[in-house]
Amino acid sequence: METNKVWFITGGSKGIGLSLVKKLVEKGYRVAATSRKLQALIDAVGRVDVAHFLPLEVDLTREKAIREAVARTVTHFGKIDVLVNNAGYGIGGAVEEIDQDEIKDSFDINVMAVIKTMQSVMPYFRQQRSGNIINVSSIAGFAPGTGWAMYAATKYAVTGLSEVMAEDVKEFGVKVTLVAPGAFRTEFLQDSSLVLAQKKIDGYSAVRTSHQRYAAMNGTQIGNPELLAQVFIDLAAHPNPPVRLYLGSDAYKRATEKIKLLSEELENNKLISYATDFNEIS
Repeated sequence: METNKVWFITGGSKGIGLSLVKKLVEKGYRVAATSRKLQALIDAVGRVDVAHFLPLEVDLTREKAIREAVARTVTHFGKIDVLVNNAGYGIGGAVEEIDQDEIKDSFDINVMAVIKTMQSVMPYFRQQRSGNIINVSSIAGFAPGTGWAMYAATKYAVTGLSEVMAEDVKEFGVKVTLVAPGAFRTEFLQDSSLVLAQKKIDGYSAVRTSHQRYAAMNGTQIGNPELLAQVFIDLAAHPNPPVRLYLGSDAYKRATEKIKLLSEELENNKLISYATDFNEIS
């Protein structure tokens, strides 16, 4: 097993990120991981030799902090081979319920941090003519659910960003994969990873019902984060990894249903689509 790759992972103190960090160091990879609180990351990962693990306290809303963390990783390990943009959180509520601060905070972490980390790592990847970027989106970035419009907006942004990024950087030997998980059994549905709009407006019964359904799912999600971590490792070793990867049977089913809906809508409205073209007469 080849373990000479160096990984840089955001959001490494819990959830999918923590599962990935633990599996990587267990297998002998070198890993740099970020968290808002350094001690929480150290406690979560446990005692690991500094030759294999670099814990970093990073405020992902600050571009300078990200650049410094990337540079420190390169200084410590000599390179970075794999960037995993895992940090993020859920935000729920009807659009008119969510205030501007809540919107900004969610986009700062779920979208802008992804952009900033890629901007910070790409100079190294271009120089070495290789690298893997794995951006963690969500099935909500393709087939969103009621009550999660703003979360879907951030994940749609990551989806589009990653798809184009994959085309832009392939000439440098850099591979980009957008991972869209379904529900995995992590802390994601707990208060520490999920924000609901403070403002509640009467009448949004479907939104409230959706939130209650997701809350009841906590601890029973079908996805296994340990198995997902292994998929990430396999992606980085794949000579031609997919640009889009839906993980979890629930994500696969939701994506399949969305594709069917899109196909039906396209065909049902085909005449309208074509009706807006110039009718050139030769």
